[in-house]
Amino acid sequence: MKPFALFALPLLALAGCATVSPEARLRSGLVDAGLPPRVAGCMAERMADRLSIDQLRRLQSIASLKDRDVGQMTVEEFLFRVRGFRDVELIEVTTRAALGCAISG
Repeated sequence: MKPFALFALPLLALAGCATVSPEARLRSGLVDAGLPPRVAGCMAERMADRLSIDQLRRLQSIASLKDRDVGQMTVEEFLFRVRGFRDVELIEVTTRAALGCAISG
């Protein structure tokens, strides 16, 4: 049993590193939706732990609606699209993140 444990422990540690965090996926989705990478990173950091999986998937769907190049969507346009989901919590969390990132620069 001991040799197995010595072999399995490093594999488990590597497996933990291989999973992509919700924040990283959200950041990538926001960039894919057209937000500038700096803004997307700031917003993802503030939003990832406050939204459900379903809400995160809805945000990800905005990227499929994108009609511009990466970095070309303004935060105002993004918030307009988020409001279309009519999810009060999603709108609140996204708006607060956008406002906080705008204030912090």
